[in-house]
Amino acid sequence: MKTIKGPAIFLAQFASDQPPFNKLDDIARWAANLGYEGVQIPSWDARLFDLKRAAENKEYCDSVREALAKHGLVVTELSTHLQGQLVAVHPAYDAAFDGFAPKSVHGNPTARQAWAVEQLKFAAAASANLGLKAHVTFSGALAWPYFYPWPQRPRGLSRQRLMNWLSGGCRFSMRMTRREWTFALKSSGRGSARRSHIRNVFGAREKSTSGATSFLIRAIFFYSNWIIWSS
Repeated sequence: MKTIKGPAIFLAQFASDQPPFNKLDDIARWAANLGYEGVQIPSWDARLFDLKRAAENKEYCDSVREALAKHGLVVTELSTHLQGQLVAVHPAYDAAFDGFAPKSVHGNPTARQAWAVEQLKFAAAASANLGLKAHVTFSGALAWPYFYPWPQRPRGLSRQRLMNWLSGGCRFSMRMTRREWTFALKSSGRGSARRSHIRNVFGAREKSTSGATSFLIRAIFFYSNWIIWSS
């Protein structure tokens, strides 16, 4: 384990508009005071790093290295975690992934992908100019919808889609089995007349259910409603 170096810190989760987290020199001083020896730089955050300039200008990269060196730090890697995911985006996630790209390419998957590819090429050139031997990224993947709900949904996305459907004259409904109708109505405290009406329409018969089953059904209904209206 003689090749291990460090410790190092990824600056992305700390960068903000507030000092000392809004400039590379200041955040480097902060990291050094915490005992870190290296920093991984988020290449998309212009407050800390100019990726295009770094790709085209080695002198700029030398100045970055010098700014870190005076605090006893080195660059461990550049990061393209956000841009890398945009190289291959499943259409189901277009709206969500737009948040990782500049507004000029929002709503245009082809332009967004071209921007992302260019960003990764810039990062490769910038890494070379910085004398780095490694790079970190997230590769895009069309299979994301089948594995994990990423990225986070933009606030209001579900409600906006629902409103679009309704404004277009679509009827919104939920498919429920006959027993779910019965249990839901019982759990909601509706009157027996209402339950009788549902039974007549759907042919459902009331059956007793355990407390655990009743709780689970109520939880499903609550969660479904929360997903639709609170996002």
